[in-house]
Amino acid sequence: MNDEGRLWEVFTQSKQGAPHEHAGNVHAADAEMALQNARDVYSRRGEAVSIWVVPSDQIFATSPSDEGPFFDPSNNKAYRHPQFYSVPKGVRGI
Repeated sequence: MNDEGRLWEVFTQSKQGAPHEHAGNVHAADAEMALQNARDVYSRRGEAVSIWVVPSDQIFATSPSDEGPFFDPSNNKAYRHPQFYSVPKGVRGI
């Protein structure tokens, strides 16, 4: 941790039921301060109804070198592709 505090990733939800989306990051000493900083930076005009903060060092992700071996197993499962499903009439938001 540096003088600014730990780095936290911020995710905001714009309305109830919508997905949380990455908004950016803040520095803070603890989770409570990270939430307050995130509110001040990413929701000053009421853009969010919910905020999540996650320590940046706790996020695990793939790297470009994982492209083949990590993702290949799902490429051969055609039933997972959306063209095999029909959306019933009247269904919205998909």
